[in-house]
Amino acid sequence: MQQPFDTHDPFLRDVLSVQKISAVPTILEVICRSTGMGFAAVARVTEEKWIACAVRDEIQFGLTPGDELKLETTICNEIRQHQQPVVIDHVAAAPDWNTHHTPAMYGFESYISMPIFLKTGDFFGTLCAIDPRPNRLNTPETVGMFRLYAELIAFHLQALDNLEQAEMHLREEKETAELREQFIAILGHDLRNPIGAISNSAQLLKRFGTDEKTSRITGIILNATHRMDGLVENIMDFASGRLGGGITLQKELHQRPAEVLNQVVSELALVWPQRTIETEFNIRVPVIFDARRIAQVFSNLLGNALSHGKADCAVHATASADSGSFILRVYNEGQPIPEITRQSLFTPFFRGDVKKGSQGLGLGLFISSEIAKAHGGRLELHSDAIGTTFSLIIPQASGTPR
Repeated sequence: MQQPFDTHDPFLRDVLSVQKISAVPTILEVICRSTGMGFAAVARVTEEKWIACAVRDEIQFGLTPGDELKLETTICNEIRQHQQPVVIDHVAAAPDWNTHHTPAMYGFESYISMPIFLKTGDFFGTLCAIDPRPNRLNTPETVGMFRLYAELIAFHLQALDNLEQAEMHLREEKETAELREQFIAILGHDLRNPIGAISNSAQLLKRFGTDEKTSRITGIILNATHRMDGLVENIMDFASGRLGGGITLQKELHQRPAEVLNQVVSELALVWPQRTIETEFNIRVPVIFDARRIAQVFSNLLGNALSHGKADCAVHATASADSGSFILRVYNEGQPIPEITRQSLFTPFFRGDVKKGSQGLGLGLFISSEIAKAHGGRLELHSDAIGTTFSLIIPQASGTPR
């Protein structure tokens, strides 16, 4: 009757899954007590095997979880084929079963078996019971109980499968998170350092090179390194924000905030020597903000205006501050931003229609918006047929930085 169970057999997973269902022992006990049957089991039944997954044996039938019966000797094999329950009160008095080989081989007189179907509709096996004595089984109450328990077991098997899938995805997410952390480290060190070296060298060449060709080449290098540095900065902020707690700030009270903004203008003027940047910074009070982050936002907004505005028109940047708020605006003339584009402009990786040579990752405005939110402020957009204005608005609270 019994065959040794190979622990490397793929069916072991199904046996262990049923073993994990805490309700199964109670189900088998209730079946035996309510029907008078001495043996009850959950069986995995396939085209190849019949394997006991869980057993309650009060008649020393001799099966334990993992044991296998020869498939052709079981009625469960027939149930797998026609997928209908089989209920026998008394084998000897049942014309369809009194000459069947299975009752004679295993010595039972009463038998009930209910198919177990997974949520996918696939046949898993059976919930079955046998006893050497006749028993009254073919009643709506008993058949209904077996059907309910079979559905309950199928539900738990599906839940376990979902849990296993979730745990697998969690492991994959942890591995991905580790790769992201390594990726951030590479960006922060192995890429930014050489970008800085290239930028510094280009600035030296531009300072000492007097001919037009050298100036043009160094301008191209500075433009490229500026864009690369901005891409790295935005990717690091995006990845760090998703892995950690979002944009981090180091707020300070700045007595001369215009210096922070003028530094950005000077940097971009080197990158865009052929363009005109007009500024009006009317800041009459000290401002509380993270200078590096505000410079990052201003660089993103000003860089976008230079990239997408009319080439023969100046880009205008204004800033003002009072006890109520700090407001930074960047304006450029050009085509209006379509309404459908505006709806997604501050979402990550959205780029809309971009000019050739100006392609980015679509993170600049998203990061800028997140920086504004981290300051308790907001980033606004106004665009019409005349031009486009981005406004950074940060409320100013009295007192010291927090």
